[in-house]
Amino acid sequence: QVQLVESGGGLVQAGGSLKLSCAASGSIFSINTMGWYRQAPGKQRELVAGITSGGITNYADSVKGRFTISRDNAKNTLYLQMNSLKPEDTGVYYCNLNGKVTVFRPRNDYWGQGTQVTVSS
Repeated sequence: QVQLVESGGGLVQAGGSLKLSCAASGSIFSINTMGWYRQAPGKQRELVAGITSGGITNYADSVKGRFTISRDNAKNTLYLQMNSLKPEDTGVYYCNLNGKVTVFRPRNDYWGQGTQVTVSS
């Protein structure tokens, strides 16, 4: 019903930058929030940044001032600009969409397949 496709991950040296994209498609009636989560080896998945339909953003303390989340509502695309990357930013980054596929269905969470980000020291 809802497909999320991430792109933009890769290998970068510490201090470098990457920009992740997440294209949402399918039967989307409304979007409540979108966000980026990451999961490092041996750790739980954590919220990196989120954005509401109205454009309100929130960030994990560890990325504030370095990462910027944005969305293009017309294209149903989510972005994450990551600057001043650190080795501890390494992990699989997942795109999340919380929304409805029809007006009669409750909101649900949808996930992309993830994209690997590796920051070398």
